[in-house]
Amino acid sequence: MPTMMERIKQFARSPQGRRTAEQVRRAAADPRRRAQAQRLLGRLRGGGHR
Repeated sequence: MPTMMERIKQFARSPQGRRTAEQVRRAAADPRRRAQAQRLLGRLRGGGHR
């Protein structure tokens, strides 16, 4: 059974993985999306108590 990293590598090499990676790159280049991701990561790390 392949390890988790091997499965991730296989996905990244697949056409669907390449499309997903390109979508992520485009979203990361958008300042609004980048700020949205930073807020989400802050909440996941426990910094967003309300």
